[in-house]
Amino acid sequence: MKPIRTFRIKPSLPEELAGLLDLAYNLRWTWRGEVREIFRRLDSDLWEATGHNPVAMLGRISQERLQAVCKDRGFMAQYERACSELKEYLSRKGWWCQHADQSDRPEVAYFCAEFGLTECIPLYSGGLGVLAGDHLKSCSELCIPLVGVGLLYQQGYFRQRLNADGWQLEMYPRNDFYEMPLQLATRFDSEGDESAQPVMTEVEFPGRVVKVRIWVVHVGRVRLYLLDTNVPENAPEDREITDQLYGGDHEKRIRQEIILGIGGVRALKALGIEPKVFHTNEGHSSFLALERIRMLMAERNVSFDTAREVVAATNVFTTHTPVPAGNDAFEPWLIDRYFSHYWEQLGLTREEFLALGRQNPNDPNEPMCLTVLAMKLSNYRNGVSKLHGEVSRKLWSGIWPGLPVDEVPITHVTNGIHAPSWVNYDLAALYDRYLGPDWQERLDDQEIWNAIEQIPDTELWRTHERRRERLVAFARRWLRQQLERSGVGSAALAAAEEVLDHEALTIGFARRFASYKRANLILHDINRLEKLLNNPKMPVQIIFAGKAHPRDNPGKELIRQIIHISRRSEFRHRMVFIEDYDMNVARYLVQGVDVWLNTPLRPMEASGTSGMKVVVNGGLNVSVLDGWWNEGYSSNVGWAIGAGERYQDLDYQNEVESRALYDLLEKEIVPMFYDRGPDGLPREWIKRMKLAAKELAPRFSSNRMVREYAERFYLPAASRWEELTRNNLTLAEELSRWKRWLRERFDQICIEDVHDNINGVSHVGQTVRIEATVALGEISPENVSVQLYYGRLNADDHLQESQVVEMTPLDTPDEHGRVRYAVEVSCQRSGLAGYTIRVLPRHHALHDSRDMGLIKWA
Repeated sequence: MKPIRTFRIKPSLPEELAGLLDLAYNLRWTWRGEVREIFRRLDSDLWEATGHNPVAMLGRISQERLQAVCKDRGFMAQYERACSELKEYLSRKGWWCQHADQSDRPEVAYFCAEFGLTECIPLYSGGLGVLAGDHLKSCSELCIPLVGVGLLYQQGYFRQRLNADGWQLEMYPRNDFYEMPLQLATRFDSEGDESAQPVMTEVEFPGRVVKVRIWVVHVGRVRLYLLDTNVPENAPEDREITDQLYGGDHEKRIRQEIILGIGGVRALKALGIEPKVFHTNEGHSSFLALERIRMLMAERNVSFDTAREVVAATNVFTTHTPVPAGNDAFEPWLIDRYFSHYWEQLGLTREEFLALGRQNPNDPNEPMCLTVLAMKLSNYRNGVSKLHGEVSRKLWSGIWPGLPVDEVPITHVTNGIHAPSWVNYDLAALYDRYLGPDWQERLDDQEIWNAIEQIPDTELWRTHERRRERLVAFARRWLRQQLERSGVGSAALAAAEEVLDHEALTIGFARRFASYKRANLILHDINRLEKLLNNPKMPVQIIFAGKAHPRDNPGKELIRQIIHISRRSEFRHRMVFIEDYDMNVARYLVQGVDVWLNTPLRPMEASGTSGMKVVVNGGLNVSVLDGWWNEGYSSNVGWAIGAGERYQDLDYQNEVESRALYDLLEKEIVPMFYDRGPDGLPREWIKRMKLAAKELAPRFSSNRMVREYAERFYLPAASRWEELTRNNLTLAEELSRWKRWLRERFDQICIEDVHDNINGVSHVGQTVRIEATVALGEISPENVSVQLYYGRLNADDHLQESQVVEMTPLDTPDEHGRVRYAVEVSCQRSGLAGYTIRVLPRHHALHDSRDMGLIKWA
């Protein structure tokens, strides 16, 4: 094919409306209803036809329409207010400035394989991406100097189509990046300069170099940089690296993750951005730690160990997956193919390099796991709910052999949502009136949400009823479209207009269709369900939505099963499956349902956030006590299926928990919804709506979540960067040498003698004195922490509710390096107790004495 000369066609706007491009290219419109309303007023049909894409819309709208709105005084006033408000927002200082010096340059880089910001940039598959999008939005609200880094997928995640039998098919339409609210990136310092050239970077692959183009998305005050390998300079197979999210085989996956991790760090460098802190959101981008080390080694002329100290001290890693199989791991042969040139640059052997991603470094057959790599090269590690933190400590305890599971250094930061992105426009206006116009900027302020009690029951309920009506209208329209695509007859199309009832209690179930999420739990007893849904006095209806992974046939079968049941005459008007679940469908659902159903196998739901979105829209949750609901549930804000029990027999568990769900619906939920007073209002239901929003909205806000990341991780890590890189990394060099020295001698430690003053029996209130003699060999006492580890014993003779107390040296080492230590503790309660002694490393610059994986027990 002959070369094609290309040129860019931009929207042509009257000078009076030039600011529309600024509004369109900054995704703050995704959470500012008044800005979305501007685009809707321009041309509501075109707004819907372009998938709520203002850039595509401005490129297609007629000049006649643009000239007409220039003469519309009401429109122009709304438009000018929005432009002025955006400028003021971008210049305003926020929360970060109160806790750190405000930097004009990003200090934190946040890497993720997917970002769910808006349906018109389809770079997400589900919860992980939507969470990452909400993370960026809240960082913008709090003025946190952060940039996001991800991949720009030519085909995104698949579009779902259902055939006539209800079987899921996958469609992969190609994205037109030039008609989306993103732009080619220039250097950070030259952004906005029309003459500035776009920036590219490159990554070495076997026998070739892959070129990477960089795009930028503006998310309020935050920039998201997206990497794209579909450029003419690359070979066809390399142009396809960034074609699909979670597509292809293991080799395709490792290529994507090299581009994301290594290419992402290089992209920031090429853009003139040098963050102090890097946040790896899930393991896909874990290779970034290796590239940070390589760069530091080259730029500062230091060893791998020294550079590793700096990088680990300033890396944050968040794990989202509670099962081993969900974490990317690559066989050694695949690592050899793509990294044989790389480990030499790190000064490592092949075995040392592979060991960085293995729980057991000595197992030559263990794959290189990116989660393990990220854990080992990050000092800050967390799960995404309290329960998930506990699961993660158990799952990854092999990285720290010898540590009790509850002391494995993985904490948790519970997920949250960016409420303004999910709250319906009508309800947001109600919140403006009663919570105050600044509620969107004080999302985690309990005082703000206390004011929800001031909303009259009538206003809140009527607003909620309108949203349910809109959901039903949307579901009918959407169902008709999907039936038309599947080729059904006219009778089925006509029936689609009659499904659902805008006054019936509406249950929503929408999420990824994986088997463990048990979408079919509510279908366990079809006869009982039929009576529940078709009660003439208290009808109930269910709306399902969700996608199964293209290779997950059991998940696809679940969808097919639901489709077939929904077509039965007794369910046709009460059960619907909405095709092609995305952020647009999600908004209709979370804004319009009365009850959100969640039925995962505990503890396999790391967090979940869809139920949080329902709460801020006035809906209620009924869920298994897993993920966030394990923390959020109380009897006055929703319902729990079971009490967190675990079962060995899955069939028995499904039987027990389905019965519990039916009982809740029949005896509590449905009767409460239909318990109406003389004014037609369900007063007790409305009371729960208010209580749920008041108690849960501030706790499960992404503003709270991001503030927690900043206070616990970002700010301390940024300080560590300054400390460790000062004076050409002097402290980092000292710490790496000390660790190497201690590792060589730690086996010399021996706890020789332990005794106490109680002779096997003590009493409540009595002080117990415990002494131990520890042989330290060549190690001096200031290099170790000798600790008493004690607590109550359970029936299996394991310590529980354990506590750690530092022991005090009583003398200096003798000629054999022996030191006596002592400690006194008070007995607080009766029962069987126990203790032991242990020794861990200690250094003034050590982040956590447990991180080294060195521990000696008595």
